[in-house]
Amino acid sequence: MIALEKRPQPSRTWAWASPLLAVALTMVLSGLMFAALGKNPVEVIRTIFFDPVFSEFAWYYRPQILIKGAPLVLIAVGLSFGFRAGVWNIGAEGQYIMGAICGAGVALALYPMEARWLIFPLMVIAGALGGWAWAMIPGLLRVRFGTNEILVSLMLVYVAEQLLAAMALGAMRNPDGMGFPGSRNLAQYTSSANLDLIEGSGLHWGVVAALIAVIFAYVVLSRHLFGFHVRLAGQAPRAARFAGVSPARMILMCMGLSGALAGAAGLFEVAGPAGQISIDFNVGYGFTAIIVAFLGRLNPLGILAAGALMALTYIGGGIAQSSLGLPSAAISLLQGMLLFTLLAVDVLTHYRLRFRKRSLA
Repeated sequence: MIALEKRPQPSRTWAWASPLLAVALTMVLSGLMFAALGKNPVEVIRTIFFDPVFSEFAWYYRPQILIKGAPLVLIAVGLSFGFRAGVWNIGAEGQYIMGAICGAGVALALYPMEARWLIFPLMVIAGALGGWAWAMIPGLLRVRFGTNEILVSLMLVYVAEQLLAAMALGAMRNPDGMGFPGSRNLAQYTSSANLDLIEGSGLHWGVVAALIAVIFAYVVLSRHLFGFHVRLAGQAPRAARFAGVSPARMILMCMGLSGALAGAAGLFEVAGPAGQISIDFNVGYGFTAIIVAFLGRLNPLGILAAGALMALTYIGGGIAQSSLGLPSAAISLLQGMLLFTLLAVDVLTHYRLRFRKRSLA
């Protein structure tokens, strides 16, 4: 008989080994899914996980991994502060959308301003403030009325999606677009140096911002008093209160930080790869970043690696769809499997397996 026995304290070995085991199990389970779809599982897995890095066209795909991974890392780093402190911001997708709307709104409001060197910094500030303000709604409601930030932040995602559609069809619609939804191309209002760090690569300042966020989070969590308070609030809330940590202040700071980074991610995306406000601008980065945060063990360096892996599934999944005829839903299932296998394997961090003989009646 197999029994689960609670460990005296969580295993550090399993805490870091479980993401690797989860990735391996995901490959096995997704291979079975691909076989059920009538595809060669080895060929599909090779196409998704290896071709973007090692194929003859890797020179093109490698920068794309950075571009896809940047918003995931930015959002996940912000979420990791709240998750560590027990503040569950599940609505980063809405904050991502609002950051894009506010940042794009600055560029469109200043059209046709000639000082393009000034527009992009203003867009970044507006994007971060937009995400911050949207995250403050569930934060303030939690502090003032004790509402559940999970439900409020999640429901606000749908409000943000409706605002996005309203902007694309109304206030921000391109007057020269012959009635089609969507704003003007934002590349007209920002210097090309802001959108393409290396000519022809597509790399933008969002990649740099993601790396800065990782370094900032690592230093704060490991060397700063605020990082200690974040860890203390999540692991021992009562001890945190005795240490002088204000629960209300911690909620607002974590929600604000995660919202600002999600809003900045939305701005960099709309100013770079997307190029305009459109109805289908959001592609689920805010939800995928939750997987990235937990796969990276809420550690900034782990999040960086997990973001690259998740970006690999986007790029490789696109290749598999075009070359092997793989359904797009299969890639979403693969990403979902990654979270579920991680949650399943994570049990071994807190419990150990014991094999016992069944007692006779």
